[in-house]
Amino acid sequence: MTEISVAVIDGQRTFADALAARLAAEPGLLPVAVAVSAVAARGLLDGLHVDIALLDSELTQSLHLAAEFAGIRATTPQPIRVIMLGPVPEVTRIVQALRAGIVGWVPKEASIEELFRAIRGVMRGEIWLPAAAVGPVVRLLLSERDERDAALKHPLGSLTAREREVLAYLAEGIGRREAAERMHLSSHTVRSHLQNLMGKLGVHTTLEAVAIARQSQPVEAHLRARSLP
Repeated sequence: MTEISVAVIDGQRTFADALAARLAAEPGLLPVAVAVSAVAARGLLDGLHVDIALLDSELTQSLHLAAEFAGIRATTPQPIRVIMLGPVPEVTRIVQALRAGIVGWVPKEASIEELFRAIRGVMRGEIWLPAAAVGPVVRLLLSERDERDAALKHPLGSLTAREREVLAYLAEGIGRREAAERMHLSSHTVRSHLQNLMGKLGVHTTLEAVAIARQSQPVEAHLRARSLP
């Protein structure tokens, strides 16, 4: 049976060493590196074959490091699969980590047997999350998908923030020159935004675009709010 190579990246040296020792005692698992920081992990794992990276979720730059490993995964036939170890966070944090490229999240207080199951599960292509987090994660992802679909179906959903801002000024009766001044843009740039948004809306005149904007004001206000940082 091919051994699964595992790297342990954790800010607590004692924990990292103890975990590596326990992994070494499990048939089929081979700890190949232990690092206590993102910088050390980058140096140790450079050119080293690693199947699984057990990454401390509370480590500085943990998500950046997970994203780096995900980038490596996309360009190599031997991917690094990242499992976060740490307290189960808010659901938005888990979704953010999944988007960064992780394939699992296991609480540090979970049993070692649970961690072994997670390691073998992600090697089979599974996504491994705490049972209590699965429902909230799925609901959040579905909600975000529904919001994206609704925005795209809405007449103004395809417009950029700048294009919506230009259209909003015109709908208020403000001319292109004044809109350019308020947006601190050149008149040429505002005209380009106007031409682009008219093309997206499938109209040929500014009046037609303004009519769509005025009919869509309640939804447009929602879209604008969603685009704010």
